[in-house]
Amino acid sequence: MSLRSSDGGPAAGSPATGVPVGRTADQRPAPRKRKNILGRQPLGLLFSAPYVIYVLAVLAYPLGYAVYISFHDFFFTAPRVKVDRPFVGLDNYITVLSDPAVQRSFANIGVFLVINVPLTVGLSLVLANALNRVTKLRTFFRVSYYVPYVTASVAVVGVWLFLFQQNGLVNALLGPLAPNPSWLTNSWLAMPTVALYVTWKQLGFFILLYLAALQNIPDELYESASVDGGNKWVQFWNITVPGVRSASVLVTLLATITGANLFTEPYLLTGGGGPDGASTSPVFLMYQKGILQGNPDVAAALGVILVIGVLLIALIQKRLVGGKEA
Repeated sequence: MSLRSSDGGPAAGSPATGVPVGRTADQRPAPRKRKNILGRQPLGLLFSAPYVIYVLAVLAYPLGYAVYISFHDFFFTAPRVKVDRPFVGLDNYITVLSDPAVQRSFANIGVFLVINVPLTVGLSLVLANALNRVTKLRTFFRVSYYVPYVTASVAVVGVWLFLFQQNGLVNALLGPLAPNPSWLTNSWLAMPTVALYVTWKQLGFFILLYLAALQNIPDELYESASVDGGNKWVQFWNITVPGVRSASVLVTLLATITGANLFTEPYLLTGGGGPDGASTSPVFLMYQKGILQGNPDVAAALGVILVIGVLLIALIQKRLVGGKEA
């Protein structure tokens, strides 16, 4: 039995019209949206392609190949010479972790980070806050702090060797309080001295990061705090520090990553590992074992362990320092 309207015609939604019940003739089904695998802005993929290629070629492929090497008995050969490189599992990692020199190098980096990271974060924030309030010679002071960062370490190391050698300026000022052996030849002071040098050298870069973050803090907050009787310290602790929280997380992470990859500074200042390996870093051991001793598989295993350790430390720092922003 067919449905009909009061005037005798077929009712809307009846089989005679071919339109489903509950839908009028002018209500057609919406066409299905096709999924665009390139996203909403395909042109953006084109613009980002060079960077993606760079990351794959310079970061992803070398890291993946290092992981492959670390699980095999790998050694250098002449070009186009094919040799068998058997899978050895975790043997290279066991060799690395049981090496006292490797253990000492990670302890050295721990000492370096404990000194370098807090000094870098604290000094760069304090100096950036001071420079942000300077009206005269602002450009001069900013450039002065940034010059050491862009200057090659080879050129700057000579100044520090002059300052901290046995008969250097620092010992002359300290007089009888000067350490013996001197700073860079003392097994207890070699790595702290390197940490001070790196802190001084990279300070300008982190000052610029904080200066950029300080521009986002409204001046009205400082004016309100001043009206309420807040002194400079209260304003700094309650307005500046929370206002640059994101920058502090970034500075902490960057200082940790650069510190964990320490190589040039101890190599130039202490001649490599320093007294009794006091300034040996994991990256220097990678160079020593992989290039000088011809054990790239062991060096690759050490590199993988270092990458994992840095990532774990970075995640922990981001949780602790970043808070809700993590």
